[in-house]
Amino acid sequence: MTNTSFLSQFDSPHPVIAMAHVPPLPGTPLHDDRKGMRGLIEAVRRDLESLLVPGIDAVMFCNEGDRPYVLSAGPEGVAAMTRVVSELAPSDRPFGVDYLWDPRAALAVAHATGASFMREVTTGVYESDMGLWAPDAAALLRERRRLGAEGVAILMNVTPEFASPIGRRTVAQAARSAVVSSLADGVLISGPMAGAEPDPETLEAARDAIGPHIPLFLNTGAKSENVQQFLAHADGVIVGSDLKVDGGTWNPVDPARVRRFVQAVQETR
Repeated sequence: MTNTSFLSQFDSPHPVIAMAHVPPLPGTPLHDDRKGMRGLIEAVRRDLESLLVPGIDAVMFCNEGDRPYVLSAGPEGVAAMTRVVSELAPSDRPFGVDYLWDPRAALAVAHATGASFMREVTTGVYESDMGLWAPDAAALLRERRRLGAEGVAILMNVTPEFASPIGRRTVAQAARSAVVSSLADGVLISGPMAGAEPDPETLEAARDAIGPHIPLFLNTGAKSENVQQFLAHADGVIVGSDLKVDGGTWNPVDPARVRRFVQAVQETR
């Protein structure tokens, strides 16, 4: 996978990747034992009915419901995510995988299900809600090579939510390093929490740092009201919360909000 090939799979400029948030998986604190796996699969299926519409260029499956999040996934979580994605992956557009916050788990699920991309934090060191966080890009890319999974693009989030960096590098410097040193297939810029937007100047600085040929996406905080402003600097957006009922991250998808967001992006295109 080359840095430029990730965008080549999309027919439209400024691609929109919509989040397919998976309810709490088995073994996590908020999992609904009564509904079980079938219940959470049906919840994601209902969301996809509203997300798989023209103007949504890809979906990304994510275990958003698994609060508190972990830095090392267990086999039961990887197995459950693989089942969800295998049953529900769309056949008419690209899809990706995120596993909060274990890059190797995300890669494993993506490779097993035929996903074309994954998202995770892979560089830097952070203090976070999950404790001290030190991802390992070198191990991840070697794992991708070992698995023969070069077809899975790795989108690297260099400003993780629920965390603060340990060190003095700017976001622009971290973004540039992710490309040059850690071989990112795309760079993601987030706000401080799910659904929160970053400072537009931060996105602009990252764009200048990595140049025009590396995909840069807004990772959190995209809303119908602000997406045109962010797309002045970003190649595309990942959106979750703004498509939900009342804009709540863990709520069901609201079809009217999906239509409103798509319309805002279409005006930019």
